[in-house]
Order: sequence, then C-alpha cells, then structure tokens
Amino acid sequence: MSEDKPPFRADHVGSLLRPSEVADARAALEAGRIRQEELRAIEDRHIRQAIGLQQDVGLRAVTDGEYRRAFWHYDFMGMLEGMELVTRSEGISFAGATLKPVFPVIRDRLDFPDDHPMLEHFRFVADNTSEVPKMSIPGPSCCHFRVALEDIHPGEYVEPEVLMQDIAKTYRRAVQAFYDAGCRYLQMDDIFFAYLCDPVHRQAKSDIGQDPDWLIERYAWMMRQAIKDRPSDMTIGMHMCRGNFMSTYAATGAYDPIADTVLNKTGVDVFFMEYDTDRAGGLEPLRYLSKGTQRIMPGFVTTKYPELEARDKLLRLFDEASKYADIQQLGLAPQCGFASTEEGNRLTELDQWRKLELVVRTAEEIWGKI
Repeated sequence: MSEDKPPFRADHVGSLLRPSEVADARAALEAGRIRQEELRAIEDRHIRQAIGLQQDVGLRAVTDGEYRRAFWHYDFMGMLEGMELVTRSEGISFAGATLKPVFPVIRDRLDFPDDHPMLEHFRFVADNTSEVPKMSIPGPSCCHFRVALEDIHPGEYVEPEVLMQDIAKTYRRAVQAFYDAGCRYLQMDDIFFAYLCDPVHRQAKSDIGQDPDWLIERYAWMMRQAIKDRPSDMTIGMHMCRGNFMSTYAATGAYDPIADTVLNKTGVDVFFMEYDTDRAGGLEPLRYLSKGTQRIMPGFVTTKYPELEARDKLLRLFDEASKYADIQQLGLAPQCGFASTEEGNRLTELDQWRKLELVVRTAEEIWGKI
C-alpha cells in the first residue's frame, strides 16, 4: 500500500552520489575537453537511471539526485537575478574538510528569473518518472546566512529587513514558478536554522551585530512569506541539518532554540530533521509539533557512513519519538543527502541504495505503507 500524494512515510532529502561518468564529464567540461551539450547528454542518461533506481527501491518521491549541481545551494543562488558566485583563495571549513572556495555575492536587488535553469531540471524529472517528482532547492535563509556583510552591495540592503523582504519576494516568485512548471512537491533546504542551535555559530552572528534569536524569527518569517500563497495541492518540505560535506559536519546542538518557531511559524508541511548522531540532541523538541497534518521525518539513517542501521534500533527510536509526537505524524528519511556537494560522502553507491531500501522497508513495517 502507498499514499497517493506527499508527504510519504518514506522519503529522502534529494542528493545522490554522482556516478563517476558524471563527475568525469563535469571535470572535462571545466577543462574545455567537451561541450555543454555532451555533458547534458551524460547527465540526462544517468538521471534517468537514478530515477529508475529510486522507483525500484520503492520511493514514491524521486529527484534528479542534484547531478547537475556542484553544491546543494550555491548553484541555485548563483542563478538568481542580482546574485553571483565568486572564487576566492580559501573555502569554508567543516570538521576535517574544507569546501571549494566559492562564495555568493549580492550585486543588485534580488529576484527570481522566469528562465531559472532549475525549472527545466524539474521538468526533466517530471517527464521521466511515474512517481511524484520532487524538487529540492536551498531555503530563503541561505541567501542571508551564507552571504558575508561585505558581499552585500546594494545600498538598500544596509537595512537587513529590506534584504529579507526581497528574499521572501524572490522565493514567493520561485514557488509560483515551480508550481506553474508542474511541481507539487517542493523541498527547501533551510539548514541554517539548525546552525543557529550551535553556540559557536550563534556567537559568530552576535559578533557581527546579528542577534541569533532574531534571525531565527526572521528566517521563519521569510519561509512563511515565501509559501503562504501556494496552491492547496502543493506540498512544501523543509530540511534541516548541521552540515554535510564528504561525511563531515559544521555545527552541533539540539533543536531546542528553534523547534517551536520552526514547527509552528513557518507554515511548512513536512520537516526533514537530522537525527543520526548525538550532535542533534534528543527527541524532546518533537513535542512542539502541533496536532494535525504536518509531518516530521526524523533522520535516523545516516548518509555519512556505509554501515547499515539495525532494524531493531530504528524501531526503538520510533518508540521513543512517539512519546513526543503522534506516530501518525512521523515518517522516515536519511538525515541528509548523500552528496550535498558533487564530491559526495564516504560510502558507495551500493551502500546508498541499501540505505534507501532500508528506509522504505522500515516505513512499511511501522505504518504498513509508504
């Protein structure tokens, strides 16, 4: 048995490990050895295969694996009007790894262009699946949290609320554009809510004059403004994690500082929440989920390491989670994508598919359907 429309009992965040041919072709394009059309053909072929494999393991929501992206967020952001990506000497540090030195810069007033390339990325998935095509994009907070103050150039944006209003407006246009393209399941990766649970990140924001608790409220406002006018048949998801780059992380801290605001002030339908390590804290914040149709997908299955989670452990975790939230308002997904950047996490494609199959089988055992 399965549900007809999202949210589903079994799901995944979106990104998948890049096949070696895709990775090699992207490198070849950068080196000038192949043309864009040749890369596109390779990506198309492997995305079709990935869609088939997602369907084979029993997933009802399928993505393009983000195969056409280098980053889960910067590619989308760099395609917005008013924003560009620049390369510098040193990237952002994670626990044991460093990102490529790419940074977003706001040059002009922000807006969502009618020809944003990811609209076509979505249409390709929709044209090649018999299941529900899901699009994952970075959430509104990314356009604020990840842009340094010195990289915000429009004079109007000296007032942070003016910038936030434009971000909300830009995302409102994006939501409508994806809906018009046929998207009925849009996921926004708004991970910086979780970063603001980390004392180090909170202090860093305080040091530049930004109150982290004010940011939490304003980020929730941006999300609600972005999605409040969506049609009733469009499901909005939100993913939160603490960083995911080559199996490393960037933040730690329980959800307590954000749980009430995120679960009750954003208007989101389904929440993907990292819960694969103690860095995410306990399950108690799930108690803030209001009774109704919203759903939380606790990320009890990790994408960072190849070891397969034990069935009994997952069932025990859901017994614990059900003390704080109605089991009928829960589902299961991995804690993050398998390749938030094109480098991917430290496991194999076989490991990836085994974990996704485990997610589906566990959901079927608990709820009898996905």
